[in-house]
Amino acid sequence: MASEDPAQSPAGLHESASLSDDGEARSVADVVERLATKYPEVDRAEVERIVRTEHHEFDGKPVRDFVPVLVEKAAKKQIKAIAKA
Repeated sequence: MASEDPAQSPAGLHESASLSDDGEARSVADVVERLATKYPEVDRAEVERIVRTEHHEFDGKPVRDFVPVLVEKAAKKQIKAIAKA
């Protein structure tokens, strides 16, 4: 009887996704830190709201590898506009 590879089992896939979700959450938190530091004239709560809103745009999307980068790019554009106002 061959041993089952946990990475190939449904539980293993779920576990990997969960670990990936944690890494994505940390990366998105880093985005907040970078943008809040770069644009101190914009209220941190506003930065967090923008990043959170942009992050939710990717809910349900299957490919997650570049989500933090895409979130940062979209959020930065909005925050930059606020900072100039």
